[in-house]
Amino acid sequence: MAKSSVSKLVPKVPSLPSVPGAGRRAAYSASTQRALVDVAEVLFTDHGYANTSLDAIVAGAQVTKGALYHHFSGKQALFEAVFERVEAESSKSIQKAIKNQKDPWVKARSGLRAFLAVVQEPRYRRIVVQEGPSVLGYERYREQEERSTFATVVEILRAVLEAGQWELDEDMVQTFARIFFGAMSSAGESVAGSDDAEAAAERVEVAIGFIIAGFQALADGGVEMPTGIVPD
Repeated sequence: MAKSSVSKLVPKVPSLPSVPGAGRRAAYSASTQRALVDVAEVLFTDHGYANTSLDAIVAGAQVTKGALYHHFSGKQALFEAVFERVEAESSKSIQKAIKNQKDPWVKARSGLRAFLAVVQEPRYRRIVVQEGPSVLGYERYREQEERSTFATVVEILRAVLEAGQWELDEDMVQTFARIFFGAMSSAGESVAGSDDAEAAAERVEVAIGFIIAGFQALADGGVEMPTGIVPD
């Protein structure tokens, strides 16, 4: 991306003459850091991690390389900041979709659709799914992913399991959540990596929707959890 294109998306770090002393420096520092992350997100999305240089980032943010190193140890640390923000904003959009949903089945389907919308976004596809595991390393990648989205999966699964009036201990709830979290992560990767993400998302929605419908049928039918699964 040309410098002019990035500059249109990220405003120049402003001067803050009205803020005195330490407050002014803190505000300027925060503005500089935000500008670097903004530009890096655009460039990482458009060109990928390997093809994005620190020179291009500082040029787009209109700051010095020294300013970049003041906030980040290097390109990987800057990428991690971008990754964390994309994951956090994506998690918020999913939470917004399920907020105030009282019916557990509506909540589950709303969360699924919101998640599938997220994984089709270019920045999520590139930064989180395609680049995240290789740049951060698998363990760090999973740690970041769980920190932002696992709690939402637990919330949805807990509501679904409570609808069936199944008396499960917390370990069993967590086991269900981890199984579904793994399934959702795999589904997200398949959608993000597809040449036709929209069609892939539709297939995932049908497949996971079928599983949700199965849980709902079991709950509505009063089917008990097999005793061999639940610890005494």
